[in-house]
Amino acid sequence: MPRPDHQVADEQHQPSGGPAPDVRSGPGPLMIIGGAEDKLRRRTILTDFVAVAGGADARIVVIPTASSLGGEVVEVYDALFRKLGAGEVTACRPESREEAYDPDLVKLVDEATAVFMTGGNQLKLSAVICGTPVGDAVVRAHERGAVVGGTSAGASIQSSHMVAFGPGGATPKQRMTQVAAGLGLLDTTVIDQHFDQRNRYGRLLMIVSQSPQLLGIGVDEDTCATVTLEDGHEVLRVSGRGAVTILDPTDLVTNSYEAKRSSPLLASGIVLHVLPAGTAYDLTERTLLPHTPQRSAADAAEVAGAQADLRHMAHAIASGDVGPSHLRRRLARTRRSRKTGRDIADRQPPHEEQDGDPR
Repeated sequence: MPRPDHQVADEQHQPSGGPAPDVRSGPGPLMIIGGAEDKLRRRTILTDFVAVAGGADARIVVIPTASSLGGEVVEVYDALFRKLGAGEVTACRPESREEAYDPDLVKLVDEATAVFMTGGNQLKLSAVICGTPVGDAVVRAHERGAVVGGTSAGASIQSSHMVAFGPGGATPKQRMTQVAAGLGLLDTTVIDQHFDQRNRYGRLLMIVSQSPQLLGIGVDEDTCATVTLEDGHEVLRVSGRGAVTILDPTDLVTNSYEAKRSSPLLASGIVLHVLPAGTAYDLTERTLLPHTPQRSAADAAEVAGAQADLRHMAHAIASGDVGPSHLRRRLARTRRSRKTGRDIADRQPPHEEQDGDPR
């Protein structure tokens, strides 16, 4: 059956005129969120997304196709992104492959500085947008430097291969899950989400056991794997509350090609990386990058105070004119004073949470 005229015409669609998006030299960041990101308190991940999208100059397009919640999910992200400083937030919600050929929806994505795909049913999201002009526009957005983010289903679809469905469990079993095609923004990978919370180790192990050319990436809830291109290498950096689990099956030994029905699989030689916030991994070379521990301001102040105490103690001991009891009392007074100062500071409302409404 021939396609509607607008579908045929749109196959040759090029990015429209209008305001030129803010572009970077090369592909933009991918923000892969494991679901259930904090929306009420610190909102660290969403704050980072808005900042990378351009802040007050951001033009964010939300694609809520995976969600069954209707317009409500768009209202939530619209309110969140605007609260965090985004200049413009627009919905692009194709509900069928035919609607994903709509040139008006394609134009929205082509003019965006950021694309955000919500959670829901990842198989629906894949079935509706992959291989359509809207899906192609998301790929173009990434290639021209826009940030592409997604949570839960919107995370899984960013990889070349995507978990379609399947139960949780720690043991990989034959036929435990099935794989569908993703957008391919992150090549030769398979991404799973809600990873630790829903015990999805087994199904990711099954996929990489059957397809050892793929790198398995599991992202916990309220956790983000941000992938950027650095000196020709794709580098994954972790932020948020949980961890990112990476399964590298380069040296895999398996019986997946002969295992029957739902029997457990042999999966030996897979290299496991569990990466908390602040760590980084080179996806191109499949190696862990050097880790520099990150300290909060409070921890840094405490360490600096302890170092000062030690310097004073060394000086006093060297001078020989102060007894141990006097030193202990003086250190105790100093530490109490510092703790009182920190407690007062901690009770002050965080600046980012203030409404800025003078009274």
